[in-house]
Amino acid sequence: MATILYVDDEPSVGLILQDTLERAGHAAVGARNVPEALQILPRGDIDLIISDYRMPGLTGLEFLEMLGREGYDIPLIMLTGYASIEHAVAAIKAGAIDYITKPVRPQQLELAVDQALEYVRLRRENEALRREVLQYRNERAIIGDSAPIRRILQTVSMAAPTRATVLLQGESGTGKELFARALHDQSDRREKPFIQLNCAALPEGLIESSLFGHEKGAFTGAIKRVEGAFERAHRGTLLLDEISEMRLDLQAKLLRVLQEQEFERVGGTSPIKVDVRIIATTNRDLASEVEGGTFRQDLYYRLSTIPIQIPPLRDRLDDVPVLALRFAMRVANDLGKKIEGFSPDALRALQEYQWPGNVRELQHVIERAVILTPDPIIQPHCLEGTRFGLAHSLSAPGPRGPKAAAMGANGGGGFTPAGGVMTQPVAVAKPGTVVLESLDVAAAERVLIEHALEASGGNRTKAAELLGISVRTLRNKLNGPGAKGEEEDGA
Repeated sequence: MATILYVDDEPSVGLILQDTLERAGHAAVGARNVPEALQILPRGDIDLIISDYRMPGLTGLEFLEMLGREGYDIPLIMLTGYASIEHAVAAIKAGAIDYITKPVRPQQLELAVDQALEYVRLRRENEALRREVLQYRNERAIIGDSAPIRRILQTVSMAAPTRATVLLQGESGTGKELFARALHDQSDRREKPFIQLNCAALPEGLIESSLFGHEKGAFTGAIKRVEGAFERAHRGTLLLDEISEMRLDLQAKLLRVLQEQEFERVGGTSPIKVDVRIIATTNRDLASEVEGGTFRQDLYYRLSTIPIQIPPLRDRLDDVPVLALRFAMRVANDLGKKIEGFSPDALRALQEYQWPGNVRELQHVIERAVILTPDPIIQPHCLEGTRFGLAHSLSAPGPRGPKAAAMGANGGGGFTPAGGVMTQPVAVAKPGTVVLESLDVAAAERVLIEHALEASGGNRTKAAELLGISVRTLRNKLNGPGAKGEEEDGA
């Protein structure tokens, strides 16, 4: 049911409008002139307006203009007893959604109202989708204001409008996919497909079919024709993730596609033309791969028209606070938890760590901290006992000096940014702290798994995310020698 405002100075027409609208299941609100209608609009519940074209005083066209000036975005159907092409054109040009002539016929009015309300529904859906897209793009936004990030973003803004292939190189977890999406979102292809293909995750026998598609009967199990990544990315962008994992023979075929912008499906004979912008990523040094003979030199030159090196997080530690806050707010929102930020000591600890797992590791650490903290301000002890604290203390590169040695010698407990690990049992531990009684890796692993399962309420999927491992790996560890037996997932 919609609330519809009708504006007409003729009482007989008003009665017909009200009766027809109410019979159709709508709530009808009447006004005899424009000033009276303007007093009703502030209620804020009007979905549609039906207005007479000619009325004493202000006309329907003037009413339309006033609606625009006052900021009322409400569709209007124009109603008039003076049917003419000129009136219809004038009304539509002024912003009316439809035009009905008198005498009012109930069926015609109902149809016009249904169409107008459907237009309203679709427009609202589009606005909601637009907000979701903007929010989604905002979630993909690259966070950071350090000098390396500013330089890369400048390169991205210059490269995005072109068709040049871009090679993104950097360690795992540095966010190469985000930069690839930024290239796509800032290009004139932004409304077209963005297709991602992980060359390292595909079985060797399926890479060619995944890239180029296949015809029905091309191989055992090919029961129908399938489009490959190149076809699906037509007029858009194709991200070839971990390109260094591609076989040499497929590298040759890929080079031909890049040069000719055409290919044939597996088992096919007809060439297919495509318009695809290529972005490739790798966590290896492709120049070294070329020297070692595992990557084609000509393909390397073709892909690296614009090479971009993504810095590791340890080279942009100034960005850690804003990244940590972004991750914390996102997780807190998902959990319905109130988080206001980090204590100075917690931020200092995060910035002193060298982050071998880069942004991905930071994200997992912050997620665990938000889950485990009982307070709105995340304190350093919420970082203790996590993979972050343990990895830092045992093996991560970072500050090492007299202070670190002194802390280690004195048995400093929990997470210690300068180095050191809790190796002796203690009587009291802070909430969220995992106490390690020895440096035995297997024992530490068991303790961390038990703690993760407890924190996730027994949900193995969530526990695996907290531990930074796959569910399959966690299951194998739980069911391996010495395990306590099979537990039911909390998922």
